[in-house]
Amino acid sequence: MDFFLEVLLGGMLAGVMYSMVALGFVLIHKASGVFNFAQGSMVLFAALTYVSLVERGLPAWLAFAVTLALLVLLALAVERGVLRPLVNRPPIVLFMATLGLSFIVEGAAQSLWGTQVHELDLGIEDQPFEIAGLMLSEFDLAAAAIAAGLVATLALVFDKTRIGLRLRAVADDPLAALAVGVDLRRVWAVVWSVAGFVALIAGLLWGARSGVQFSLAFVALKALPVLIIGGFSSVPGAIVGGVLVGAAEKLAEVYVGPLIGSGIENWFPYALALGFLLVRPHGLFGEPAIQRV
Repeated sequence: MDFFLEVLLGGMLAGVMYSMVALGFVLIHKASGVFNFAQGSMVLFAALTYVSLVERGLPAWLAFAVTLALLVLLALAVERGVLRPLVNRPPIVLFMATLGLSFIVEGAAQSLWGTQVHELDLGIEDQPFEIAGLMLSEFDLAAAAIAAGLVATLALVFDKTRIGLRLRAVADDPLAALAVGVDLRRVWAVVWSVAGFVALIAGLLWGARSGVQFSLAFVALKALPVLIIGGFSSVPGAIVGGVLVGAAEKLAEVYVGPLIGSGIENWFPYALALGFLLVRPHGLFGEPAIQRV
Protein backbone atom coordinates (compact mmCIF):
# COMPACT_ATOMS: atom_id res chain seq x y z
CA MET A 1 0.00 0.00 0.00
CA ASP A 2 2.86 2.40 0.77
CA PHE A 3 4.31 1.79 -2.67
CA PHE A 4 0.91 2.37 -4.29
CA LEU A 5 0.49 5.66 -2.42
CA GLU A 6 3.99 6.78 -3.41
CA VAL A 7 3.27 6.08 -7.08
CA LEU A 8 -0.14 7.76 -6.86
CA LEU A 9 1.04 10.89 -5.07
CA GLY A 10 4.19 11.11 -7.18
CA GLY A 11 2.10 10.94 -10.33
CA MET A 12 -0.34 13.55 -9.05
CA LEU A 13 2.49 15.96 -8.23
CA ALA A 14 4.16 15.34 -11.60
CA GLY A 15 0.83 16.02 -13.29
CA VAL A 16 0.89 19.53 -11.89
CA MET A 17 3.74 20.21 -14.35
CA TYR A 18 1.34 19.44 -17.20
CA SER A 19 -1.23 21.71 -15.60
CA MET A 20 1.19 24.64 -15.70
CA VAL A 21 1.30 24.43 -19.49
CA ALA A 22 -2.44 23.77 -19.76
CA LEU A 23 -3.19 26.97 -17.83
CA GLY A 24 -1.85 29.06 -20.70
CA PHE A 25 -4.16 27.30 -23.15
CA VAL A 26 -7.14 27.85 -20.86
CA LEU A 27 -6.47 31.58 -20.50
CA ILE A 28 -6.36 32.15 -24.26
CA HIS A 29 -9.39 29.94 -24.86
CA LYS A 30 -11.44 31.79 -22.25
CA ALA A 31 -10.67 35.11 -23.92
CA SER A 32 -10.93 34.23 -27.60
CA GLY A 33 -12.46 30.76 -27.83
CA VAL A 34 -9.46 29.48 -29.79
CA PHE A 35 -6.88 26.79 -29.09
CA ASN A 36 -3.53 28.61 -28.92
CA PHE A 37 -1.09 26.25 -30.58
CA ALA A 38 1.73 28.73 -29.88
CA GLN A 39 1.66 28.16 -26.11
CA GLY A 40 4.39 25.52 -26.27
CA SER A 41 6.61 27.87 -28.25
CA MET A 42 5.97 30.59 -25.66
CA VAL A 43 7.14 28.20 -22.94
CA LEU A 44 10.32 27.53 -24.91
CA PHE A 45 10.91 31.22 -25.65
CA ALA A 46 10.44 32.19 -22.01
CA ALA A 47 12.76 29.52 -20.60
CA LEU A 48 15.43 30.05 -23.26
CA THR A 49 15.40 33.83 -22.82
CA TYR A 50 15.67 33.60 -19.04
CA VAL A 51 18.51 31.09 -18.95
CA SER A 52 20.42 32.90 -21.70
CA LEU A 53 20.21 36.20 -19.81
CA VAL A 54 21.38 34.53 -16.59
CA GLU A 55 24.32 32.93 -18.42
CA ARG A 56 25.29 36.39 -19.67
CA GLY A 57 25.62 37.68 -16.12
CA LEU A 58 22.24 39.19 -15.30
CA PRO A 59 20.89 38.59 -11.79
CA ALA A 60 18.05 36.08 -11.67
CA TRP A 61 15.45 38.69 -10.67
CA LEU A 62 16.48 41.04 -13.48
CA ALA A 63 16.50 38.21 -16.03
CA PHE A 64 12.98 37.28 -14.88
CA ALA A 65 11.79 40.88 -15.24
CA VAL A 66 13.35 41.30 -18.69
CA THR A 67 11.90 38.00 -19.89
CA LEU A 68 8.46 38.95 -18.62
CA ALA A 69 8.71 42.33 -20.35
CA LEU A 70 9.59 40.62 -23.63
CA LEU A 71 6.60 38.30 -23.25
CA VAL A 72 4.31 41.28 -22.64
CA LEU A 73 5.67 42.94 -25.79
CA LEU A 74 5.01 39.69 -27.65
CA ALA A 75 1.44 39.67 -26.31
CA LEU A 76 0.87 43.24 -27.50
CA ALA A 77 2.32 42.39 -30.92
CA VAL A 78 0.04 39.34 -31.20
CA GLU A 79 -3.02 41.41 -30.27
CA ARG A 80 -2.22 44.12 -32.80
CA GLY A 81 -0.87 42.00 -35.64
CA VAL A 82 -2.87 38.76 -35.37
CA LEU A 83 -6.00 39.02 -33.24
CA ARG A 84 -7.22 42.50 -34.17
CA PRO A 85 -7.45 41.77 -37.94
CA LEU A 86 -9.22 38.46 -37.25
CA VAL A 87 -12.02 39.65 -34.97
CA ASN A 88 -15.14 37.47 -35.33
CA ARG A 89 -13.47 35.10 -37.77
CA PRO A 90 -14.18 31.35 -37.47
CA PRO A 91 -12.17 29.55 -34.74
CA ILE A 92 -10.30 27.49 -37.34
CA VAL A 93 -8.87 30.72 -38.80
CA LEU A 94 -7.58 31.82 -35.39
CA PHE A 95 -6.19 28.34 -34.76
CA MET A 96 -4.24 28.40 -38.01
CA ALA A 97 -2.97 31.86 -37.10
CA THR A 98 -1.61 30.58 -33.77
CA LEU A 99 -0.09 27.60 -35.59
CA GLY A 100 1.89 29.96 -37.78
CA LEU A 101 2.72 32.09 -34.75
CA SER A 102 4.26 29.08 -33.02
CA PHE A 103 6.84 28.68 -35.79
CA ILE A 104 7.59 32.41 -35.73
CA VAL A 105 8.20 32.37 -31.96
CA GLU A 106 10.42 29.28 -32.22
CA GLY A 107 12.40 30.88 -35.03
CA ALA A 108 12.79 34.08 -33.03
CA ALA A 109 14.06 32.13 -30.02
CA GLN A 110 16.57 30.28 -32.19
CA SER A 111 17.76 33.49 -33.86
CA LEU A 112 18.22 35.29 -30.54
CA TRP A 113 19.76 32.61 -28.36
CA GLY A 114 20.91 29.73 -30.56
CA THR A 115 20.03 26.04 -30.44
CA GLN A 116 22.31 24.62 -27.74
CA VAL A 117 20.94 22.90 -24.65
CA HIS A 118 21.11 24.87 -21.39
CA GLU A 119 21.09 23.68 -17.81
CA LEU A 120 18.80 25.65 -15.50
CA ASP A 121 19.17 25.70 -11.73
CA LEU A 122 16.36 27.31 -9.76
CA GLY A 123 17.77 26.32 -6.39
CA ILE A 124 15.09 23.66 -5.87
CA GLU A 125 16.62 20.27 -5.19
CA ASP A 126 15.01 17.23 -6.81
CA GLN A 127 15.61 15.11 -3.72
CA PRO A 128 13.29 12.64 -1.98
CA PHE A 129 11.32 14.11 0.90
CA GLU A 130 9.65 11.88 3.48
CA ILE A 131 6.08 12.64 4.52
CA ALA A 132 4.26 10.13 6.75
CA GLY A 133 6.60 7.40 5.59
CA LEU A 134 6.14 8.23 1.90
CA MET A 135 9.02 9.42 -0.27
CA LEU A 136 8.07 12.34 -2.51
CA SER A 137 10.10 14.68 -4.69
CA GLU A 138 10.94 18.09 -3.22
CA PHE A 139 10.82 19.59 -6.71
CA ASP A 140 7.34 18.19 -7.37
CA LEU A 141 6.12 19.53 -4.02
CA ALA A 142 7.48 22.99 -4.84
CA ALA A 143 5.91 22.92 -8.31
CA ALA A 144 2.57 21.91 -6.80
CA ALA A 145 2.72 24.81 -4.34
CA ILE A 146 3.52 27.28 -7.14
CA ALA A 147 0.69 25.93 -9.28
CA ALA A 148 -1.77 26.15 -6.38
CA GLY A 149 -0.84 29.79 -5.84
CA LEU A 150 -1.25 30.60 -9.53
CA VAL A 151 -4.63 28.89 -9.78
CA ALA A 152 -5.95 30.61 -6.66
CA THR A 153 -4.83 34.00 -7.95
CA LEU A 154 -6.22 33.51 -11.46
CA ALA A 155 -9.53 32.17 -10.13
CA LEU A 156 -9.95 35.27 -7.97
CA VAL A 157 -9.05 37.57 -10.85
CA PHE A 158 -11.52 35.94 -13.26
CA ASP A 159 -14.38 35.64 -10.79
CA LYS A 160 -14.08 38.77 -8.66
CA THR A 161 -12.67 41.55 -10.86
CA ARG A 162 -13.97 43.71 -13.68
CA ILE A 163 -11.35 42.43 -16.09
CA GLY A 164 -12.54 38.90 -15.37
CA LEU A 165 -16.11 39.90 -16.19
CA ARG A 166 -14.94 41.51 -19.43
CA LEU A 167 -12.96 38.40 -20.28
CA ARG A 168 -16.01 36.16 -19.90
CA ALA A 169 -18.09 38.54 -21.99
CA VAL A 170 -15.53 38.52 -24.81
CA ALA A 171 -15.32 34.74 -24.70
CA ASP A 172 -19.10 34.40 -25.06
CA ASP A 173 -19.54 36.87 -27.94
CA PRO A 174 -16.81 39.31 -29.06
CA LEU A 175 -19.14 41.49 -31.13
CA ALA A 176 -21.74 41.73 -28.36
CA ALA A 177 -19.00 42.66 -25.90
CA LEU A 178 -17.82 45.39 -28.28
CA ALA A 179 -21.39 46.66 -28.59
CA VAL A 180 -21.67 47.23 -24.83
CA GLY A 181 -18.35 49.05 -24.60
CA VAL A 182 -15.85 46.32 -23.72
CA ASP A 183 -12.39 47.18 -25.05
CA LEU A 184 -11.61 43.96 -26.91
CA ARG A 185 -8.03 44.97 -27.64
CA ARG A 186 -7.26 45.61 -24.00
CA VAL A 187 -8.82 42.33 -22.86
CA TRP A 188 -6.86 40.27 -25.36
CA ALA A 189 -3.62 42.10 -24.57
CA VAL A 190 -4.07 41.50 -20.84
CA VAL A 191 -4.94 37.83 -21.28
CA TRP A 192 -2.03 37.12 -23.62
CA SER A 193 0.28 38.91 -21.17
CA VAL A 194 -0.97 36.73 -18.30
CA ALA A 195 -0.59 33.65 -20.51
CA GLY A 196 2.98 34.76 -21.18
CA PHE A 197 3.61 34.98 -17.42
CA VAL A 198 2.22 31.46 -16.96
CA ALA A 199 4.41 30.27 -19.85
CA LEU A 200 7.44 31.79 -18.10
CA ILE A 201 6.70 29.94 -14.84
CA ALA A 202 6.04 26.69 -16.71
CA GLY A 203 9.17 27.13 -18.81
CA LEU A 204 11.36 27.65 -15.75
CA LEU A 205 9.97 24.57 -14.01
CA TRP A 206 10.19 22.34 -17.08
CA GLY A 207 13.63 23.72 -17.93
CA ALA A 208 14.90 23.01 -14.44
CA ARG A 209 13.65 19.45 -14.68
CA SER A 210 14.64 18.42 -18.21
CA GLY A 211 16.98 21.16 -19.44
CA VAL A 212 16.20 24.15 -21.63
CA GLN A 213 16.09 22.77 -25.17
CA PHE A 214 13.87 22.99 -28.21
CA SER A 215 11.95 19.87 -27.25
CA LEU A 216 10.27 22.09 -24.63
CA ALA A 217 8.03 23.36 -27.43
CA PHE A 218 6.47 19.90 -27.65
CA VAL A 219 5.45 19.96 -24.00
CA ALA A 220 2.22 21.49 -25.30
CA LEU A 221 1.26 18.06 -26.57
CA LYS A 222 1.34 16.74 -23.01
CA ALA A 223 -1.23 19.37 -22.09
CA LEU A 224 -3.80 18.13 -24.61
CA PRO A 225 -5.15 15.25 -22.46
CA VAL A 226 -5.23 17.63 -19.49
CA LEU A 227 -7.37 20.11 -21.41
CA ILE A 228 -9.70 17.45 -22.75
CA ILE A 229 -10.28 15.93 -19.32
CA GLY A 230 -10.42 19.15 -17.28
CA GLY A 231 -12.18 21.33 -19.85
CA PHE A 232 -10.81 23.96 -22.21
CA SER A 233 -12.44 26.87 -20.37
CA SER A 234 -11.79 26.03 -16.72
CA VAL A 235 -8.75 27.16 -14.72
CA PRO A 236 -9.41 24.68 -11.86
CA GLY A 237 -10.08 22.05 -14.52
CA ALA A 238 -6.52 22.44 -15.80
CA ILE A 239 -5.18 21.50 -12.38
CA VAL A 240 -7.63 18.64 -11.81
CA GLY A 241 -6.99 17.31 -15.31
CA GLY A 242 -3.24 17.47 -14.78
CA VAL A 243 -3.46 15.63 -11.48
CA LEU A 244 -5.64 12.92 -13.04
CA VAL A 245 -3.38 12.53 -16.06
CA GLY A 246 -0.22 12.40 -13.96
CA ALA A 247 -1.65 9.82 -11.56
CA ALA A 248 -3.17 7.69 -14.34
CA GLU A 249 -0.02 7.51 -16.46
CA LYS A 250 2.20 6.54 -13.49
CA LEU A 251 -0.21 3.92 -12.19
CA ALA A 252 -0.69 2.50 -15.68
CA GLU A 253 3.07 2.29 -16.25
CA VAL A 254 3.70 0.53 -12.94
CA TYR A 255 0.72 -1.84 -12.78
CA VAL A 256 -0.46 -2.29 -16.38
CA GLY A 257 2.84 -1.83 -18.22
CA PRO A 258 4.37 -5.17 -17.16
CA LEU A 259 1.31 -6.99 -18.50
CA ILE A 260 1.26 -5.50 -22.01
CA GLY A 261 4.75 -4.08 -22.41
CA SER A 262 6.49 -1.04 -20.98
CA GLY A 263 6.29 2.46 -22.41
CA ILE A 264 2.53 2.91 -22.09
CA GLU A 265 3.14 6.04 -20.00
CA ASN A 266 3.64 8.02 -23.21
CA TRP A 267 0.32 7.13 -24.84
CA PHE A 268 -2.01 6.15 -21.98
CA PRO A 269 -3.10 9.77 -21.22
CA TYR A 270 -4.32 10.13 -24.82
CA ALA A 271 -6.32 6.92 -24.55
CA LEU A 272 -7.83 8.24 -21.32
CA ALA A 273 -8.65 11.55 -23.01
CA LEU A 274 -10.30 9.71 -25.90
CA GLY A 275 -12.55 7.95 -23.41
CA PHE A 276 -13.54 11.32 -21.93
CA LEU A 277 -14.34 12.65 -25.40
CA LEU A 278 -16.75 9.78 -25.95
CA VAL A 279 -18.49 10.18 -22.58
CA ARG A 280 -18.09 13.86 -21.65
CA PRO A 281 -16.83 15.89 -24.64
CA HIS A 282 -16.67 19.20 -22.75
CA GLY A 283 -14.56 17.76 -19.91
CA LEU A 284 -15.16 17.66 -16.18
CA PHE A 285 -15.38 21.43 -15.68
CA GLY A 286 -15.90 22.70 -19.21
CA GLU A 287 -19.08 24.38 -20.34
CA PRO A 288 -21.21 22.30 -22.75
CA ALA A 289 -21.93 23.93 -26.07
CA ILE A 290 -25.62 24.87 -26.29
CA GLN A 291 -26.94 25.59 -29.78
CA ARG A 292 -30.39 26.66 -30.87
CA VAL A 293 -31.84 24.39 -33.57
